[in-house]
Amino acid sequence: MCGIVGILDHQRVNQQIYDGLTVVQHRGQDAAGIMTSDGNRVFLRKDNGLVRDVFHTRHMVELRGNMGIGHTRYPTAGCDSRAEAQPFYVNSPFGLALVHNGNLTNAERLREDLFRQDLRQLNTSSDSEILLNVFAHELRDAVGQRRQLAGPEEVFAAVSGVMRRCRGAYAVVAMIVGVGIVAFRDPHGIRPIIHGVRAGDGPHPAHMFASESVALDVLGYERVRDLAPGEAMFVDMTDGLHRQVCHDDARYNTCIFEYVYLARPDSILDEVSVYQSRMEMGKRLGAKLLREWPDHDIDVIIPVPDTSRTAALEMAKDMKVSYREGFIKNRYIGRTFIMPGQAERKKSVRQKLNAITAEFAGKNVLLVDDSIVRGTTSSKIIELAREAGARKVYFASAAPPVRYPNVYGIDMPTASELVAYNRSLDEICAAIGADRLIYQDLDDMVESVRVLNPRLGAFDTSCFSGDYVTGDITPAYLELVDSARNDDAKAARGQSELDLSEISDVQARSA
Repeated sequence: MCGIVGILDHQRVNQQIYDGLTVVQHRGQDAAGIMTSDGNRVFLRKDNGLVRDVFHTRHMVELRGNMGIGHTRYPTAGCDSRAEAQPFYVNSPFGLALVHNGNLTNAERLREDLFRQDLRQLNTSSDSEILLNVFAHELRDAVGQRRQLAGPEEVFAAVSGVMRRCRGAYAVVAMIVGVGIVAFRDPHGIRPIIHGVRAGDGPHPAHMFASESVALDVLGYERVRDLAPGEAMFVDMTDGLHRQVCHDDARYNTCIFEYVYLARPDSILDEVSVYQSRMEMGKRLGAKLLREWPDHDIDVIIPVPDTSRTAALEMAKDMKVSYREGFIKNRYIGRTFIMPGQAERKKSVRQKLNAITAEFAGKNVLLVDDSIVRGTTSSKIIELAREAGARKVYFASAAPPVRYPNVYGIDMPTASELVAYNRSLDEICAAIGADRLIYQDLDDMVESVRVLNPRLGAFDTSCFSGDYVTGDITPAYLELVDSARNDDAKAARGQSELDLSEISDVQARSA
């Protein structure tokens, strides 16, 4: 997952984009970048690090112009090269820059096609650079031999071309110098992107696109709506807004993990309050626990901060059990889920959390977390609870067992490193060291979101169900991804670029 922002206004947008990126910083802590344009030139600053560390006053004053895009990077491959930071830019046609959240599943085949057919040379291993060059080629074809700026017809034709060629998950904001800004979402709507407007001093409103609605809220933009699957929105330099669905078979398969963990609770994605969906997950998980264990001996329910608080509070209320805050979190340690290697995750848990002994001593405690991925964090937290004096430690997950890798932009790269892979419930419970373990049912998790927006008929639940909605993920593909992306492989590369060249052969055979 990554955070993306794009703005077209009547005034300088550098500060707005910076502020927007700080709000979506939770979506990526590895690198950050901003590119702006004054209609003639582009101005770029990007580097590894948090937003606050990448941009200083001397950088901000150079980011001139009333149009711009920004990005916070979360690399599924664990690459730390600053060359991989976004935005990416090509100077033809017109001058084109792009930021992307998601992951292309046919990236290597596209890389070969770009070189052999489109005559385009790529400089990084990033699929975002591939996406940019596909878009640039399609836009050049749409404009043809005419010596004039692109309009809505050409822009939407280019986006349609991207959607014909690119598979996987992508939410995109692109800036076309002197032309305008365009945002689009893949035909499954796997990753979120939201449009907002704000009245200003000019004759037309300012337009903003962002990964989450909370970025619009903070900057004073009115949330208009999420882009639909396969939809593109284009804002030209006179602030004219144009919309078009650019794929014939677009349908909702929004990533359910956005609601479980990725998104901020104060965001609204696809007309669903993330906070309310987590409340629903807590209610349903509490009801399941009472059905299966009506004579439980739980004294207190304690959330694992921060994303599980909402679910834990609803469980406690419905189960009529005391809710307590038992862990204090160090706000200056990054999300352990995002850390690239197992050793770093293990080390960071004790740096991140400290137990309040009074809430554990002599009690039977139910710890509630949003999910259990590798199990590393869960086992360490259970150890902390026991060291604080808990008599028994039970564990509840607001999501079902994560048994399969995610290939749509989340760092669940290898099945063998998932604690639930090929393990029964009792075996998972023993692996994390709990006295009892309860998981949310998949149907209940899905219904927790769908009940708030019945238009969301289906979801990407691949990491729970193994059902990959793009239809192009084969066992051979997953095996190669696993071998390239597991923690041992990352350590051997020293967090350098992935070599996934063999994957193109698998994709060609399975096409």
